[in-house]
Amino acid sequence: MVLGWCILISRLFQIQVLENEFYVGNGFLQGQHKEVLQASRGNIYDRSNVLLTRNISHITLCGKPSDIIDKISVAHILSQCTEKPTAYYLEKLNSQEPFVFLERNILDSQCDYISNLKNYGVIVKKDYFRHYPFGSTGSQLIGFTDPDSRGLSGIEKQYDSVLTGTSGWIMKKRSGTGKSKRDNSYPYVNPSNGSNIQVTLNIEYQCILEDELKKQMNATDAKGATGVLMNPETGEILAMASIPSFDPNHPSSYPLEYQKIKAITDQFEPGSTFKIVSATAAIDKKIVGVDDEFFCENGSFFYNGVRIRDHEEYGLLTFSQVLEQSSNVGIIKITELLQGQSLYQYIKKFGFGIETDINLPGESKGFVREPHNWSKISPGVISMGQEISVTALQLASAYSAIANGGYLLRPKIVKQIMSHNSKIMKNNNSKVHRRVASLETTETIKNILVKTVKMGTGSSAAIPGWDIAGKTGTAEKFINGSYSETKFISNFVGFFPAEKPLLLGVIIIDEPKFGSHWGSIGAAPVFRNVAQRIINMDDSFQHKMQPKEILNGNNVWASNKNVFTKNIQDPTLLNHPGIDENKDCIVPDVRQMSLLKAVRKIKESGFDYSVHGSGIVHWQSPKPNLIKTCGSTCVIGLN
Repeated sequence: MVLGWCILISRLFQIQVLENEFYVGNGFLQGQHKEVLQASRGNIYDRSNVLLTRNISHITLCGKPSDIIDKISVAHILSQCTEKPTAYYLEKLNSQEPFVFLERNILDSQCDYISNLKNYGVIVKKDYFRHYPFGSTGSQLIGFTDPDSRGLSGIEKQYDSVLTGTSGWIMKKRSGTGKSKRDNSYPYVNPSNGSNIQVTLNIEYQCILEDELKKQMNATDAKGATGVLMNPETGEILAMASIPSFDPNHPSSYPLEYQKIKAITDQFEPGSTFKIVSATAAIDKKIVGVDDEFFCENGSFFYNGVRIRDHEEYGLLTFSQVLEQSSNVGIIKITELLQGQSLYQYIKKFGFGIETDINLPGESKGFVREPHNWSKISPGVISMGQEISVTALQLASAYSAIANGGYLLRPKIVKQIMSHNSKIMKNNNSKVHRRVASLETTETIKNILVKTVKMGTGSSAAIPGWDIAGKTGTAEKFINGSYSETKFISNFVGFFPAEKPLLLGVIIIDEPKFGSHWGSIGAAPVFRNVAQRIINMDDSFQHKMQPKEILNGNNVWASNKNVFTKNIQDPTLLNHPGIDENKDCIVPDVRQMSLLKAVRKIKESGFDYSVHGSGIVHWQSPKPNLIKTCGSTCVIGLN
């Protein structure tokens, strides 16, 4: 008995004195419960503060099967709420797992009996799930989250840490029966909700772009279609889409391929839209002039042993006409005049072979080989858009440099980041990477691109009354080591209004049916349709009405202003949107000109034309300098 009492006293001494802090701490923990307070995920807004995401309250039901006694009643209540069979829930409740999820993402409105489940030992957690009110519109850019609100793609993934916020916690007092309640003397930390993000997207532009891409993909039996709309002055992405798309509310119902932001991930050979690189280099280095002529070998010639063909049998073309008519022979002859690594330097200046740094997941930098790895034909074929791969966004950035006066901008998708109480935390300003070419050079190229739409290969992108600048591209797909004769990429890049561009678009149609594979037929009409719908919808695009004018050499008569203006150096720089029958035009003198040069002059003067013979212009009717109605026909005879 003495020994027993000694052992008991020793044990009590150990518990109450030596291990006092340990047992006091355990006792304290048993009498309280720490509950996590979830932070609300920040939302994403478009540039006009239209909500692109929503956090919808939902209930999660879970628990330990061993703690739930009346399993049949629980299964029956859940079956009434979800209309799933009772057996489905009984199987989960009879599981040998230590913890099971009975149901996730149940709305309060789905069941009137959810609160009763607590009495049966079911854990009822209130949470939020992500909803995307516009469905598939803009889905690749916006992305989506998993059931635990972690971003898995798009902006949701790239800015997950910004959107997520920080959870808080609260300590609650726990009774002997296990029930917990709030005690104001216990500590707590409020959650810090995630920040909101305002993106540069215009959701109305996005809807228009996706609709037109979908229509053209179906009309041409294409494999897919991609488009980018951008403000060339700021680098802001106004819309970006690829078709087919997916619904982020049900991502598992679609192939993983549909989730890609193809405008930044997929590479392709651009074809003739790449010709602006050589053209810009040649003008910027003052190697050629706009009116310099190049013999285009009647549509075919051998370049270092490889036959190069044009889609038409061109003879003499001016530098401007080489771009307007998209002559492969002509652009190669222009490229041959460039010295050393000039072509490669301008490829890099325009941002090809380099990531645009748009800060979205999965961006590709394209593919550009260094000059020491080029073959004898590489300079020529690269200048016409082969042996190089680019992304749609790189094309958009490069043409933006032409549109804005020579500056390569960093494309911008996030406008600003705001705290949950609307305080601006970060404002993303436009960033200039570098100057690509001089203002004089880019104005020259811009004017040529306007003529390309007015009278060249881009005519199907024209909109009456507006100066549209643009370039078409048709590229054979490179498959298994050779260029396909049946699979093409049809693309077009354009911007407007040309005098002060507000909108630039890149349209890519992937593998359209033969006949629609030309950039002028497959892609250019999509740009026109998108631009027309935006003009009709957005009041920021205002058409400037032109007075009735008579053009004659260096003089302009503005008839409705009763003003005679002299010494205008270049009347072709005036804003005359094609043939307008409300104007009177002066018949130009095209005698002794080549056919293409004469046709260009006649079109610029506002006339249609009819041709007799071949060679050099020998006579014309009407005679030069007569005043005729714009749109009438000028007949020329060649000898």
